[in-house]
Amino acid sequence: MARTWLDILEQLFEGSWNPSLGRYRSPFAFRGLPATDCAMTSRLVRLAGGRADINRLEHALLRNFRKYARADSSRADSIWDWLALGQHRGLPTRLLDWSYSPLVALHFVTEDPLTYDRDGVVWCVNFVEANRLLPQKLRRVLREEGSDTFTVEMLAPLRTLREFDALDQTPFVAFVEPPALDQRILNQFALFSLMSDPAGEFDTWMAQHPGLCRRVDVPAALKWEIRDMLDQSNVNERVLFPGLDGLSRWLTRYYTPMATVSSRAAAVRDTATSRSRSRAGRRRSGGSGRR
Repeated sequence: MARTWLDILEQLFEGSWNPSLGRYRSPFAFRGLPATDCAMTSRLVRLAGGRADINRLEHALLRNFRKYARADSSRADSIWDWLALGQHRGLPTRLLDWSYSPLVALHFVTEDPLTYDRDGVVWCVNFVEANRLLPQKLRRVLREEGSDTFTVEMLAPLRTLREFDALDQTPFVAFVEPPALDQRILNQFALFSLMSDPAGEFDTWMAQHPGLCRRVDVPAALKWEIRDMLDQSNVNERVLFPGLDGLSRWLTRYYTPMATVSSRAAAVRDTATSRSRSRAGRRRSGGSGRR
């Protein structure tokens, strides 16, 4: 377990040296989560909840998003453009957000002060090595382009998600750079993971390929220090979410007194404890709690 901010940096930048280039170019993508028990689950999977037909749900979401968003998305062309745009704008998709930057990942670990009483985590996936598991057709595309990640243009010959999913019976993951939809995409150094199964869960994929993944645990005791170091390094909401909304979010967090954070966190914990005890009481009584 890391004990200092420098320990965290050392772990995050581990493996960055590329001997073939003679440069420090990390092959890892980074995803930061505020708590270690947060699942690596897409918004689409969470929306389906294990009950809905996820293929039909995904198709309906994208069909209607394309229909109603047409006037605001004149640049979108292929299904991959629409998928990236939907993810960027909050539509539940099969994509997960990653970044080339470990510091951006740390921002999302420490974005919410109410989580500072819990250990966070940064997941690191070697997307260069993960490419070896891709279907031959996709590996050939990367080889011809001389790239380690896909763009929406590189995927365009696959006209539908069904074509993509049918490339291999074994679930696989491709890493895709989104188009430069706005400054936020650029500033976050964004990258998406794209699974070949809409119901796929990245936790399961990582468990099946442990040699491609590692985790850097971020102790709760270090979160305030890390947050202050990130702010001093200009890695904050104002930069990562350009515009007045991001500016307001940054100022609100930056000037929130520690005492206020502590009292709010305690209130959240008390509420969660009360709900847990209430559920446990209903289970012991064998009823729903109704009279």
